[in-house]
Amino acid sequence: MAYDEALAGRIKAIIEPRDALTERKMFGGIAWMVGGNMACGVMGDDLCVKLSEEDAAQALTEDGTRPFEMRGRQAKAFVIVSASRVADDAELARWVDAGADHAASLPAKQK
Repeated sequence: MAYDEALAGRIKAIIEPRDALTERKMFGGIAWMVGGNMACGVMGDDLCVKLSEEDAAQALTEDGTRPFEMRGRQAKAFVIVSASRVADDAELARWVDAGADHAASLPAKQK
């Protein structure tokens, strides 16, 4: 699956100042990790954000979001945000920062 490189570039510009940032190919797209914990990524034309299970449940009440599913299973802490929802830079930054803040709040993973 190809991913939206323009969206990836916009995300990178937002998340790049974070400490302990790495970039990785995941789920057929690209993802950014903070301290080894996934923050967000691009899947096709959409944004994927990892949050706490509670924050993800709340995020799924917002328009333009849906659960992340892989092989017929829902990932409780992942939210897919539609491309139209993150067309605005401020809205994209809100989602990217939410994922990055959550990832930074977790213990760093060892390499």
